Amino acid sequence: MTSGDRPTGDDGGRAAGQTSEASTLSALLMASAGGDRAAFGRLYDLTSARIYGLALRVIRDVHYAEEVVQESYLQYWQKADQYHPERGSVITWMMTIAHRRAVDRVRTEELQQRKAAEYGAGNASTPHPIPLEVVVDREETRALRTCLDRLTELQRASIEMSYFSGMTYPEVAAVTATPLPTIKSRIRDGLRNLKKCMHGESDG
Repeated sequence: MTSGDRPTGDDGGRAAGQTSEASTLSALLMASAGGDRAAFGRLYDLTSARIYGLALRVIRDVHYAEEVVQESYLQYWQKADQYHPERGSVITWMMTIAHRRAVDRVRTEELQQRKAAEYGAGNASTPHPIPLEVVVDREETRALRTCLDRLTELQRASIEMSYFSGMTYPEVAAVTATPLPTIKSRIRDGLRNLKKCMHGESDG
């Protein structure tokens, strides 16, 4: 039997490592909530590479990614006492916050660029109406955001990372320290609920 035929040992070791890391991060965040700056520094050392990697993947700009990391860690420090284990692991909580900040930064930059373009093209003497397809897109985007907010926090974070940031399922599993089958199931269930919501269906 080759090493490829023996996944149990590797999987068991990986799972044990993830459990150990989860416990460490949880303890550090709890200490940070109590004002322990040394613990927060250790939390930063253990997680900053992943937070930066996620931010850079979403924004694709080194400078902005670094800013998002700084903003995210400030939020971690300020809201450490608001973390609830039942909502997922510490790293999932941290990645979710960083991902949202990165997406918000992208939207802000896109909005500023669009306004600049509109201003530059505003030489016409009469204002032109907003194209219907833009209005429809905005309405669909608003509905999508509303439906995403109705998902569980774990489902929403996994879907946003996978479909809005282009991360593969294994990558989502890796950055959130979650088993791949769990990620697949979480995204599948989340997409099912999202589709029902977008079509105006209720859960009964």
